[in-house]
Amino acid sequence: MPLAIDQGNDTDTAAQQIVFSSSENEYFSQLIPAIKNAGNSGRGQQLLQSLARYTTGREAEIEGICSTNHQGFISSVNQLLKARARSVALTAEILGLNQSIQHSTETLAQQKKALVESRGVRHNINEANQALQDCLEVLRLANQVHELLAKKNYYSALRALDELQSVHLQKITQYEIAEMIQKSVPFTKKLIADAVMNDLSTWLFRIRETSQFLGEVAFYHLEQQRTRHKDRAGTIPPLGNFKLNSAVESVADENEEFDILDNDDVQVDFTPLFECVHIHDALGQAEKFKAEYAATRRQQRDLLMSKSITLIDPDGASLSELLENIAGFSIVEKATMKKAPSLRSLADIVELWNSMCQTAIALVSNALYEVTNAELLLKIKGIVALFIQTMSAWGYPVVSLDNFLLTLFEKYAELLKRRFSDDFQEIVSTDDYMPMPIHKPDEYDKVVNVSWYTPEKAREELRFPCVLPFSQMYPLCCIDIRNFLNQFYFFSDDHFQHPKIIDDTLKASLDELLCEKIVQILINLEHFEIACEELEQLLVAARSNVSTGGTITLRATEEFRGSKKTAEKRIFELVNSKIDDLIGTAEYDWTPSTPESEPSNYMQTLTRYLSNIMNTVLLGLPTEIKELIYFDALSHAATMILSLPLSPEVRSINPYGVATLAKDMQYLTEFVDTLGNPILKENLDELQQTVLLMQAENSDEFYDVAIRNKKYGRVDAMNGPVLLEK
Repeated sequence: MPLAIDQGNDTDTAAQQIVFSSSENEYFSQLIPAIKNAGNSGRGQQLLQSLARYTTGREAEIEGICSTNHQGFISSVNQLLKARARSVALTAEILGLNQSIQHSTETLAQQKKALVESRGVRHNINEANQALQDCLEVLRLANQVHELLAKKNYYSALRALDELQSVHLQKITQYEIAEMIQKSVPFTKKLIADAVMNDLSTWLFRIRETSQFLGEVAFYHLEQQRTRHKDRAGTIPPLGNFKLNSAVESVADENEEFDILDNDDVQVDFTPLFECVHIHDALGQAEKFKAEYAATRRQQRDLLMSKSITLIDPDGASLSELLENIAGFSIVEKATMKKAPSLRSLADIVELWNSMCQTAIALVSNALYEVTNAELLLKIKGIVALFIQTMSAWGYPVVSLDNFLLTLFEKYAELLKRRFSDDFQEIVSTDDYMPMPIHKPDEYDKVVNVSWYTPEKAREELRFPCVLPFSQMYPLCCIDIRNFLNQFYFFSDDHFQHPKIIDDTLKASLDELLCEKIVQILINLEHFEIACEELEQLLVAARSNVSTGGTITLRATEEFRGSKKTAEKRIFELVNSKIDDLIGTAEYDWTPSTPESEPSNYMQTLTRYLSNIMNTVLLGLPTEIKELIYFDALSHAATMILSLPLSPEVRSINPYGVATLAKDMQYLTEFVDTLGNPILKENLDELQQTVLLMQAENSDEFYDVAIRNKKYGRVDAMNGPVLLEK
C-alpha cells in the first residue's frame, strides 16, 4: 500500500507519485488523498499546475521519442490526447467528488455535533428529571411527616422523618432545598416531641381527675373480696386462719378476676404514655423525658395532697377522698412501672408512696383532736385499714401505716377508757348499796349470765324472790366491762397487725381503771374507819353520867380496817403485776461488742410508770400508804431485775453486758433519789452490791467472809458464785 503524501512535500512530488502509480487502484489511492490534502490546505491550484507541468514535460519527452517514429508518434499522440481527455474528465470528476466529499464531511460534522449536543441535552434532561423526582419525593415525605403529625401518628411521623433525613436527602445534597429541609429537621423533631408531650399532659390530667374514682373502685373491690373471704371462712372454717391477700386466700379467690385499670367503671389507656416513651427514646432523649415525667408526677402528688382534712364530716368523706386519691395515684404508678420499667423504677414509686403516706399520717394526726367519739374513730380506722389492705395487695410497703394504726388505737383506747370511767362513776353514784333483790327466775338468769358470780346453791334450789349478796352496781359494772372488752377487740376487725398490743393495752386500762376504783374505795374506807373511831368517841361522850361501862367499840370499825387492808393488798398486786410486765420486755444482750450509751427502754418506762401512777391514780392516798406502795414496788422491781442475769438461759456475761446493767441500775437509783425518801434506797442495796461484785477486778474477795460482809453483805451467798462464773 503506497505511503500517504505528507502535507509538507511540494505538489510536484505529489504529482510524480500519482503519475508513477503502478495500478489503477494505487493511482486512485494516491490521487484522492492528494486532492483532499490540497483542498484542505488550499493548494488545489498548485496541484493542477504541477500536473500540467508534468504533462507538458512528458509531452516534450514523447515528442522527442516520437520524432524518430512519426507514425508511432502520431499514434502515441492520439492515445495521449485520449488519455489527457480522460485525465481532464477524471480530474473534473475528482474535483466534483472532492467538493461533494467536503460538503458531506461538513454536513456529517454538523450532524455529529448536533448529535453530541442532543445527547448532552438528553442527559441533562434525564438528570434534571431524576433530581426533580428526588426533590418531589423529599417534599412528599416532608408533607407526609406533617400529615402524620396532624393525625397524631407521632411514631410513624418520626420514622418518616428519619427516612427522609438518612436516605432521601442524601440524594439531593447538591441542591438548596436539601439544606433548607435539613435545617428544618430539628424543628420538626421538636414539633413531634412537643405534640406528644401535649398529649401526655392531657393524659396525665385525665389520670389525675380519675385517681379518686380509681381508688374508690379499688376500695370497693377489696371490700367485696373481704366479704367473699368471710363467706368462705364461714363455709370452710380453716380458711379463716389465713389473712386477706395471703397466698391461700388469693388462690381461693382466683376465680374472681378483676382488672382495676380496665373494667366497666373505669378504663386507663396507657397508649399516650407508651408513645411518648418510644418517641423520646427514638430522639435520644429518654433520660430527659424520664426526669421530666418524674418531676410532673411529683407536682401531681403535691396537688393531690390536701392541706388539711376533717375527721368529723359525715361518712368520713374527707379522709376517704384523700386515701382514694393516694390509692388511685399509686396504682397508676405501679402499673406504669410494670408496663414501662425503663421509665419508672421501684425506688421512684416507693419514694412517692412513702412521702404521701407520711403526709396522710400527719394530716390525720393533726385532725385527731376533733374526734371525741370512739365509734367515729373506729370508722376512721376501718377506712385506713381498707386503704392498707388495698395497697398491700399492690405490693406497697405499709409498715408506717400499720404503725399509725397504733396511734389510732391509743386514741381509741383513751376514748373508751374515758367513757367507761364515766359510766362506772354514774353506776356507783346511782347505786343504793343494798343487796340486789331478784323476783323472777329470768331476772336471776340475766344477772348470773352477765356477772362473774358462782352461786352457792343451784338454780333449782332457789326460791324467788331471793336476794343476791351484791348490790345492783356489780352486775351493771360487769355489763360495762364486757362492753368495754368487746369494743376494744372491735378495733382488731378487718386489719390490725398488733393483737398483743390490744391485749396489753386492755390489761393496762382495766388495771388502771380498776385500780382507780380500788384506790377510791381505799380512800373511802380510810375515811369510814376514821368516822367510826370518831363515832365511838362521840357515843362515849354522849352517855349519861349515870351510865357505866367501858369504851364503845363498833364492829364496823374492824370491818372497815379489814377491808382497807384487802384494798391495799390488791393495789400492791396490781402495781407489781405491771412491774412484771415492764421488766418482762427487757432485752439484754449480755455479750455486746460495745457498751450502751443510754439506759434501757424498759427501765425508762418503768420509772415513768411509777412516777405517773403516784401522781395520778394514787395521788389521793395517804402519804404512808403511798410510801409503802413505793417500798414494795421498788423491792419487787429490784428482785425481778436481779433475776434477769440469773436466768438459766444466760450462759455468759461480758464486761459490756455488766456495764449495761450497771447503767440501768444507776438510772433507777437516781430516780429513787428524786423521791426524797432515803429509806426507799435500801431496797436497791442487794442489786447495787451484786452489780459491784460483777464489776470487781478481784472476784476472790467474795469468797473472803470478812471482805464479803463488808462490801457485799447484801449479796445472796448462792447467787454470787453463779454470776461470777457467768
